[in-house]
Amino acid sequence: MSEASGTRQSALIQVEQLTRVFFVGGEEVRALRGISFGVTRGEWVAIIGQSGSGKSTLMNVLGCLDTPTSGRYLLNGKDVSRMDDDDLAVIRNVEIGFIFQTFQLLPRETALANVELPLVYRGVPARERRERAKAALDKVQLTHRMHHRPNELSGGQRQRVAIARALVSEPSMLLADEPTGNLDSATGEEIVRLFEQLHKAGHTLVLVTHEPKLAARCPRAIRLSDGEVVADGPGREVALGTGAGVAAVTGGA
Repeated sequence: MSEASGTRQSALIQVEQLTRVFFVGGEEVRALRGISFGVTRGEWVAIIGQSGSGKSTLMNVLGCLDTPTSGRYLLNGKDVSRMDDDDLAVIRNVEIGFIFQTFQLLPRETALANVELPLVYRGVPARERRERAKAALDKVQLTHRMHHRPNELSGGQRQRVAIARALVSEPSMLLADEPTGNLDSATGEEIVRLFEQLHKAGHTLVLVTHEPKLAARCPRAIRLSDGEVVADGPGREVALGTGAGVAAVTGGA
């Protein structure tokens, strides 16, 4: 078996020559230009880039919120790049745990009810989903606040609820969009340490960010510029623009 085929089989995420083209005002905008990389199960990877680099478009493709114009995207062995909207909705609910910068919590529901929500959509019985939601809140050290509503929680606590909600379905990967963007530096550090714990526990994490300091904390970072991968390597090297990670761009994990 070749190294390339071995990487493809072992990868949880495999993207191959992804392109995404939009038409704005009659003009063609190439947001992604032939992107290829793999992420193995249990990796913690940052996708970093400035505004206009293509990172938000890539996040939408990885999160099955959008489909590529060309190329392939395999998630957990499934080719999702050509699925229809109904199939993509199932993949989002089963395979991906989303963590948003703005938390996206229901303001009138308790922390526990917010964490239960993905299991409601999956038709999990009430008693089971409550126990699973409590277990997820325990993972983020927030069981003592489970009956509080979002406006009774700090920003860091709200993000912990959002992380617990992402965990409760036991997804293949956690996909986080600027997860510390709405937090002060001290609270953001608490969330990064929580990500470190989740990584050590074996979870696969993909963080999308424009912040070099956050990307530098990740074992691996992929830098985008003008819709292309320009660096792929150790997080600190890629994020801070030093070392071999910037010089060598690879197509695999």
